[in-house]
Amino acid sequence: MKFLKRNTVKMLAGAIVAMSLGVSAPFAQDSVSAAQDAIDSIEPVLSYDTAYNLQLAIQKYEAIAAAGGWEPISRGSYGLKLGKSQGHVRGIRRRLMASGDLDPNLRLSDEFDADVDAAVRLFQARHGLRLTGVLDQETFITMNVPVQEKLNQLRLNQARVQELVPALADQYIVVNIPAASIEAVSNGTVERRHTAIVGRIDRPTPILQSKVHQINFNPYWHVPKSIIRRDIIKYMNDDPQYLANFRIKIYDGNGEELEPSSVDWKTEEAVQYSFRQEPGAENSMGHVKINFHNKHAVYLHDTPQKSLFGQNRRFHSSGCVRVDDVDQLVSWLLQSNGEWDQNAVDAAFESGERLDVSIKNPVPIITTYITAWANREGVVSFREDIYQYDAQGRVALASD
Repeated sequence: MKFLKRNTVKMLAGAIVAMSLGVSAPFAQDSVSAAQDAIDSIEPVLSYDTAYNLQLAIQKYEAIAAAGGWEPISRGSYGLKLGKSQGHVRGIRRRLMASGDLDPNLRLSDEFDADVDAAVRLFQARHGLRLTGVLDQETFITMNVPVQEKLNQLRLNQARVQELVPALADQYIVVNIPAASIEAVSNGTVERRHTAIVGRIDRPTPILQSKVHQINFNPYWHVPKSIIRRDIIKYMNDDPQYLANFRIKIYDGNGEELEPSSVDWKTEEAVQYSFRQEPGAENSMGHVKINFHNKHAVYLHDTPQKSLFGQNRRFHSSGCVRVDDVDQLVSWLLQSNGEWDQNAVDAAFESGERLDVSIKNPVPIITTYITAWANREGVVSFREDIYQYDAQGRVALASD
């Protein structure tokens, strides 16, 4: 995990609070790292303090709304970036000043200077956008979301957090679906933060609470019936060598292996059989599967598709959650087992051998849906309502 530079965060996040009060505050020279540092807090997205921090954020956005909110930025602002100079920049400056991303004591010039560049990147960081500094399409659309909508989002998420905090333990894992992020928390502090791949819109990651109880090193992948029906049949019709190429075997009800050629791929016959992918480089589980009891048959796991972690929108799975730097999360989970340090975990990965390890002290896991949160420094973050739970006004999300 990239832990924040505490002084930088205090300066930048403090700047946000100061700006909302009309007080000038300095920005870091490196606008990219400063913007990222402002949100990479050691504070969890879900904790006992989060509800209080959200209440302060609500008060801040109520004050913004009472002052008239912010005006939409004009279409002429689209595509503007550092070095540009034109009248539309004034609208960008006013918008960023209103939300506290830009010092309101700066003059309203037509110049897209370093101050505006830093403010745009800070806005992008707070909203989970690419830190380009450019008024690209996503940034343009997000800046034009009315303050009242942001305020409603904060209130809804405060209610969600208040429902969840009674279930928190001293140590737990949170999968925040809208942020496609995982936090490993101990004693109120984020000890590890991981980029994740979560369920796409038509195959959402379920909301649940459970405990991580087992690690499968170099696992088999038992293909879910839903994936056989939705994907495997199609792939085999497109390429009859698909199963062979990915080392997936078919078994009947008696455990006897079948030849792919014996299955009628023009029908749904395949759904009645079991499909198992062998351990190895092609395995969809990668080197490890992290198990927790739930009725949805979902889990955390490694993946051979590492490039997906570099994407901004990481909603690609069929419900399970893929974890970047998963070996470090496994080591964290196995702390209570004693002998499983980072070297032991890495050695198990490299061996390629099947091994199941029970966790001596199962760790609580919560998969949840938090689209707005704040830290004690006053930095308020938002994420897209990818599953439309905010639009539905859902507070009490289904749990396992």
